[in-house]
Amino acid sequence: MADGEHRMLFDIRGRRKHVVRVVYAILALLMGASLFLVVGPVNIAGIFGGETTNSAANQFEDQAERIQQRLKKDPENPDLLLSLTRAQVNTGNSLAETIPASGAVIYTPESRLAIEEASETWAKYLKAADEPSSSGAQLIAQAQFGLAQRARTGPEALSNVVAAAEAQQIVAEEQPSIGSYSSLAIFRYYSFDFDGAEAARKKAMGFAKTKFERESLENELDTFEKRGHQFQKQLAEAEKEAKKAREQGAPGVANPLGEAGSGSLGE
Repeated sequence: MADGEHRMLFDIRGRRKHVVRVVYAILALLMGASLFLVVGPVNIAGIFGGETTNSAANQFEDQAERIQQRLKKDPENPDLLLSLTRAQVNTGNSLAETIPASGAVIYTPESRLAIEEASETWAKYLKAADEPSSSGAQLIAQAQFGLAQRARTGPEALSNVVAAAEAQQIVAEEQPSIGSYSSLAIFRYYSFDFDGAEAARKKAMGFAKTKFERESLENELDTFEKRGHQFQKQLAEAEKEAKKAREQGAPGVANPLGEAGSGSLGE
C-alpha cells in the first residue's frame, strides 16, 4: 500500500484534536434526538437487501430525470417541483446504508447529494406554491434533520436544523398535533430559537390528554432544551478552536466522519 497506509482518515494531532472532539459532541447531541423523533432515512437495504436498494434507487433516479425533463417546459410548476422533491428524497433514502452492529442509518456521499438536491428543489417549490404541501414539508424536515445528524461540521449541522425547523413549521400549522408541535419545538431548540421553541412547546402541551402524557412530554422537551443549549455552547467552542487552528496555520477543521463523510458515531 502507498505511504498513506497507516494514515488516519483525519488528523487529530495538536489543536485539531480539540476541534474533532467538539464536533463529535455536537453530532452526539443531534443523534440523541432520534430516540424521540421519528426522523431520518428509511433504508431499503436493511429490509430487503442491497439488490433491492439498487433497484429502488434506479427507479427513483429515473423518475427524477423524467420530471426534470418536464420542468424544462414548465420550470415553475409547483406540482412538478413537489414531485421532484419527493423523488430526490426517496433517492437519497434508498441510497442510505445501515451499520449492521448498531442499526444506525447513515448517508453515503450519493445519498447526501440527492437530499441536498431535494432541498434546493423544495426552495423553488416554496416560491411557486400558494399553499405548501404539509406532507412534502414533513419529508423535507425529516431529511434535513437526517443531514444535520450526519453533518461534517457544526455550522453545517445548524444550517440543516434551521431548514428542518422551517419545514416543520408548515407541518405544524397545517396538521396541528402533539407530535407536529413537539417536533417543531425540538428543531427550534437545536436551531437556538428558544422563544420559538417555547411557543411550539405550549401548543404541543395543549394536545396532551392525560397527566402522564403531559409529564412525559415535559420531561422529554426539558431534555431537548438542555441539549439545544449544549449544542449552542459546543458550536461556539468549535468555531473558537477552528479559528485558533487557522491562526496557527492548520489546513482547516478536520472532518470527523472520514474523508467520504460517511462515517458514523456508531461505528
